[in-house]
Amino acid sequence: MAYLQLKGIEKFFGDHRAIKGIDLDIQPGEFIVFVGPSGCGKSTLLRLIAGLEHIDGGTLSLEGRDITHLPSSKRDLAMVFQSYALYPHMSVYENMSFALKLAKEDPAVIKDKVERAAKILNLTPYLQRTPKDLSGGQRQRVAIGRAIVRAPKVFLFDEPLSNLDAALRGQTRVEIAKLHRDLGATTIYVTHDQVEAMTLADRVVVLRDGLIEQVGTPLALYDHPANQFVAQFIGTPQMNVVPLAQLPAAVQQLAPAGTAGGSMGLRPENVVLHPSGQGAIRGQVDLVEALGAETLVYVSTAEGAQLVARLSERTPLVAGNPVTLDVATDHAHWFDATGHVVRRKAA
Repeated sequence: MAYLQLKGIEKFFGDHRAIKGIDLDIQPGEFIVFVGPSGCGKSTLLRLIAGLEHIDGGTLSLEGRDITHLPSSKRDLAMVFQSYALYPHMSVYENMSFALKLAKEDPAVIKDKVERAAKILNLTPYLQRTPKDLSGGQRQRVAIGRAIVRAPKVFLFDEPLSNLDAALRGQTRVEIAKLHRDLGATTIYVTHDQVEAMTLADRVVVLRDGLIEQVGTPLALYDHPANQFVAQFIGTPQMNVVPLAQLPAAVQQLAPAGTAGGSMGLRPENVVLHPSGQGAIRGQVDLVEALGAETLVYVSTAEGAQLVARLSERTPLVAGNPVTLDVATDHAHWFDATGHVVRRKAA
């Protein structure tokens, strides 16, 4: 039996059906990441699990116990918000201990739990400071610590790193991964960030328009997307998807039956650049992004397609240079006219 089970979960806002019958089984200790475009329902689904929104249809159960209509305070879940939601007039210690005080825990137990959480999160020197005296990353760690001291059965994170700068995001992401490993707690995490999803998740849940498009490990979704939407949503830069009509005849002939009116998908690392005249597809460089460890080269082909190639080495190419391309068709994903997979990338 699943540890946390969502069965036919629905949510309406007026006549709008925002969540359209979600089924999902989450096992104990799993780190699940919800991703999807803005408005897909990922934060709404998290709020339904947390009890911050009313579930209009379906059932939610935790360890076999129906919690569908329990108030959030009775669900044994703890949520970490994007906005930290700290009390500005309270110290770090008081913020982290507040829920335990409301529950009338023994002061000695509270002290032990807070000090243990502070040690895990490297907050011990800051326990007597107020939030205004902390950096953004420290405030987010306080919010996480407030959840830890409650020892919930499930941690819920709603885009917790989106307010941090790039360096702090990377640092705090590593801390969350270590924290999950050390605590072994079941975690559901909402993000729009590809790197967070790919590096933190045991399984990724890709949502669109209130429905689940695909569930799987990060690399399974990267290598074997269920459809064109998932293929282009997972991965940075996103998968190149080129209409068949914009491919050379020799490449079109490799398309499997059922691809008429469809397209070919290819990851940037499977696009090979050559000096002009040596490849099958002619093009011109639009942009070169030199990132140090890798280089991204954006190319417009003579047929009107837009492609990006990922190189592991540096290049002298600049915008305006003519180039030719080869595509590793043995790694191609083929989609029909509706975006469904005709043949996935070879194993």
